[in-house]
Amino acid sequence: MLGAGMLRLLVGGPGLGLPELPGIWELRLERLAGGVIVGASLGISGVLLQALLRNPLASPDLLGLASGAGLGVMISFGLGAISGMMGTALLGTTGPAIMGSLGALAIVYALSQRRGFVDPVPLILVGVIVSIICSAATLFIQNLLPDRGITASRWMLGSLRDGIPAWQLWGVGGLTLASAAWSVRLGHAMDASALSDDEAIGVGVRLGILRAILFVLAGLLTAGSVVLAGPIGFVGLVCPHLVRLLAGPAHRPLVIGSAIAGAALVVLADALVKAIELPTGRLPIGVLTTIVGGPLFIVLLRKEMLGGRR
Repeated sequence: MLGAGMLRLLVGGPGLGLPELPGIWELRLERLAGGVIVGASLGISGVLLQALLRNPLASPDLLGLASGAGLGVMISFGLGAISGMMGTALLGTTGPAIMGSLGALAIVYALSQRRGFVDPVPLILVGVIVSIICSAATLFIQNLLPDRGITASRWMLGSLRDGIPAWQLWGVGGLTLASAAWSVRLGHAMDASALSDDEAIGVGVRLGILRAILFVLAGLLTAGSVVLAGPIGFVGLVCPHLVRLLAGPAHRPLVIGSAIAGAALVVLADALVKAIELPTGRLPIGVLTTIVGGPLFIVLLRKEMLGGRR
């Protein structure tokens, strides 16, 4: 994590022997803070959803939370275009992202309950369907925007921006820190919930309340990450899985390790984005995390499958 942070601070300068522009270090520190917060939020969100579903393959992308947040922001782009303020639409992403993520959360939560409990199997099915619907609606709105929403489409691939407002950094950062502390506190309960429902209830875990808390925290964390950087895939999927292989299944170290791993991955991806110059502009962070995270996840999954056969 420290190495990724130092790399990010050093990348993107004017070159050797040339003076730094005024305020450049402040911008780099803002992007570094944003990357740490986004990565930690996605890493913790992935742990919470995997504990909720008892499935190491669960992630915010799978359950429609990121797609719902993205749809909310795309609607704000559409309203901005209608009112002639497409260039300033990004200023209004916070509320729409939170409402979109929590709206998708509410739909998935309501449709996946059985006898007052969230059933993991219907939860996955409903989440995938909600994610597909939100993604289709997002593409529909994007194609109605002027120039097919070039600015909006870049944001939808996941990208940290310069000059993130301080109130957004403090707000999402505070939410991430509080959620991390609460998640660590719930570590023993999440360990017990990995057992069958009867066994978990037998040791005193109130599964209905625990699952509701995990789901709400995951939704808020995902919304916060979308506010700062748009939807970024694979972080919430790969990082918890990698930390689980290295540190074991206990949820307290898993939460902390996934937050650190997620922060390091996003910061490193942002450093690579700044280091790679393309004629068409900078690559979105989401592209790099997918390119790196996809094959890595396949390798890790393959190792786990081979280990299970032995």
